[in-house]
Amino acid sequence: MKDSGLRIRIERELREKFIEVCRQQDRPAAQVIREFMRAYIADNETPETPEKKKRVSR
Repeated sequence: MKDSGLRIRIERELREKFIEVCRQQDRPAAQVIREFMRAYIADNETPETPEKKKRVSR
């Protein structure tokens, strides 16, 4: 369920090239961005260990 938005400022040329590639692949730009975000999180998220939780809660 999508219930939130994200507004970013990017260079016009970057946006135009991105939109064009999405069109060539017949994929909505928002879908591509969501997939990138999920992959980025999966690649960079670290599970919290009990030791980290203890240090944070002090």
